[in-house]
Order: sequence, then C-alpha cells, then structure tokens
Amino acid sequence: MGFSRRDWLTLAAKAGAGSLALRWRGAQAAVAKPALAPVAGGRSCILLYMAGGASHVDTFDLKPEKSSGGSFRAIRTKVDGLRISEHLPRLAARMHKLALIRSMTAKEGNHSRARHLMHTGYAPAGGADHPALGSLLASGRAADEAGAGLPGYVAIGGPGEDAGFLSSAYSPFVVKNPLKPVRYLTLPRGIDAARFDRRLELWRSLESGFSAGRGGTFAQNRREVAEQAVALMRSSEVRSFDLEEESPETRAAYGPSEFGAGCLMARRLCEAGAPFVEVTLNGWDTHEDNFNRVKALCQTLDQGFSALLDDLERRGRLSSTVLVWAGDFGRTPRINEKGGRDHHPAASSVLLAGGGMKPGMVIGETDAEGAEVRERPVTVPDLFRTLAHLLGLEPDRMRMSPAGRPIRTVDGGALITELI
Repeated sequence: MGFSRRDWLTLAAKAGAGSLALRWRGAQAAVAKPALAPVAGGRSCILLYMAGGASHVDTFDLKPEKSSGGSFRAIRTKVDGLRISEHLPRLAARMHKLALIRSMTAKEGNHSRARHLMHTGYAPAGGADHPALGSLLASGRAADEAGAGLPGYVAIGGPGEDAGFLSSAYSPFVVKNPLKPVRYLTLPRGIDAARFDRRLELWRSLESGFSAGRGGTFAQNRREVAEQAVALMRSSEVRSFDLEEESPETRAAYGPSEFGAGCLMARRLCEAGAPFVEVTLNGWDTHEDNFNRVKALCQTLDQGFSALLDDLERRGRLSSTVLVWAGDFGRTPRINEKGGRDHHPAASSVLLAGGGMKPGMVIGETDAEGAEVRERPVTVPDLFRTLAHLLGLEPDRMRMSPAGRPIRTVDGGALITELI
C-alpha cells in the first residue's frame, strides 16, 4: 500500500525534524534546487516590511499645509530641509544615516498582488511563480560556510513570500512571534540523540525508497527541507534565535513589541550569517481611524527601527547589511468618511541604509497633495536592480521556469545611481 502525503508528513514529524521542516513554506514547488554559484560580497539584507501599506503622507512625506494632510506635525531631522512625522522622533534624529526615496511608484493596488511585486520585483502573471528576493539571495548563498545550518531566508512576524519556481528549500523559515521561544529547535522531550539518530536513519531510508519509486522533484524538495531542519537543530548558530542571550539593556532599547524583538532577532541572525531576514509590522491597512492607528504604529516602528540602526552601526555591521523599509503601497491623500486612507500605489516612500549606500539623501518628490510623483520617479524594478547590485546578485541572470520560460533576476529597471 502506498503512502499518502499525510503519511509522509506524520513520519517526518516522528523523526523529530518534520515539524521544524514545515516552517519552510512551499513544499509543493515543482523544480529542483538549481546549481548556483555563491554570491560574492557576503552582504546580508534586512527587510522591514509594513504589511498593509504605510501612509507615506503621515510618515516620511507629510503635507501639513494641505487639509488632506491631517493633524500630524512635520518635525525637523538631521538632514537640512527634511521633515518627517512628529511621531518618528528617533528616526528624525537618524535621517542622516538613511536614504529616503519619496517617489516610489507602481500600479498594483491589491494587497496580495502588491506584496508579490514588492517581494519579487515582478507583478503577478501567468506562466511563472517568481521567487522572492530573499529566496534568490538564499539560493545564491547556499554554498557559503558562514551561517551554516541557518535558513537562508527567515520571516519574522509575517509569512514572507515563497521561493516560486526555485526549490522550496529557499522559502522562508517563519517565526510567528519572536517574543516566544521558537519551537522544534531542540529534540522532543524524552528523545535522546541516539534515539533521534535511529529515527532519522529510518526516515531517510523510507524517503530514499519513496524517491526511487516515484521520482520527480516533489520528493527531492521535501527531503531538502527536512535535511535543512536537521542541520538547523544541530547548528551552533541556532542560538541566534534566543533573545535571552542579549542583555536587558539591549532588549529594552528595542522596546517591548514583537516588531522590536523581531528587529533584534534579525540583527542576531544576520550577524551569525543568515543572508536575508524579513521583519513584518502589521496593521498599516488604515481604511478606518487612520491617524490614531498610524500614531501607535509609528511609535513601535520608531523604537525598533532606530535601535536596529544603532546596533548595526555600533557593532560594525551596517556597511555589510542592506537595510530596507517598504510596504505594499502608499495611502491616498484623500481622507475617507471613516477617517481613513485607502490604497494608493501611484506614490509611496522607501527607506534604505547600509550596504555602502550614500546616507542622508532624499530622492524624488511628490506633488503638493502627495498623490503623484512629480520628480525622479523610481519603479519597483529600479529598486530591485539596485538591491541586486548591492547584494552581489546578477540582475540580468536568466533562470528557466518549469514551463521553460527564461526569467531574469530583475524585471528590467535601472540602477538608482544616486545611492551607489
């Protein structure tokens, strides 16, 4: 009698690694791991993702002189002439370490489509499931010894985006709540190392038999994911997930929020050799009560982001870490009848730091209302080509989709040369 998919998942769980393996999403991926050369440069990337779409006109591109600008004051920053929201005072004091793009523009106004675009650089389209930037970086760094055993792409506080047509081994390892211990990183209670090894060998034997009899890439991908789980359990770098190793003063600097803890975990993981870590701050879909909600979100963002920036700089990691702040899209200048702002992909803001980029810059400008880009439009492919350049990825490299379609790392675009 054959085994069902449920049987195989159950067996993997009994081996002690299956539950951990399931955290890498996308086990249904239909292509084996491509043989990619290690990416040169060794830079890591931390993406602070504002799920729902942060209001640019209430954070980094205020229009206080307009009735649609709302009640937030614009305060001075460490960059001459640059003002941002009064609810981001810590970041205001650090804007000379950041580069601000005020002229991001796109066309995707649906959350799921916009998330795909902002994670992959490609608009969703039939014929190919594009891999996330984190997955591309993880695949390129797979042969590196640094961070051996750690996932190549970790998503904290959100699901991230899957590996598309790459192997599911490069989909994100998800940490739902960084304030709680990450489950399945150690052996189950009552299972010693010898017993675990016996179970593991039994599982490997059964997997080999299944793969030989069934063929295809599904079994290969599942085997890769489970072996990654075992490697993580046995890695000395697994301690990077343990925030208790940090001093009370350091943890307090990041604040009590899940987002702040996620920023601290991201720093620890990248320092240990993880190529890509995404930290999500949820709640920015402010169709109702925009101003109270954005005020609270800004307080959380301000502390966590600022602490991360300071920590990376203090520990000499900022030059080797590309730090990105982005979200689904911007919000409408118009305030709706519920006191909210709606989806607005035509204009938004992005923040960048580290990785050798020029700090203290403001790129682009929106019109008087913040509705349209007036100067130096920057597209999502422009952003991704620049990130690929900074991270040592080949932006024009071709990979074949399962349908035999050649897909470039980046969908066109041009370098944001002001940053380089």
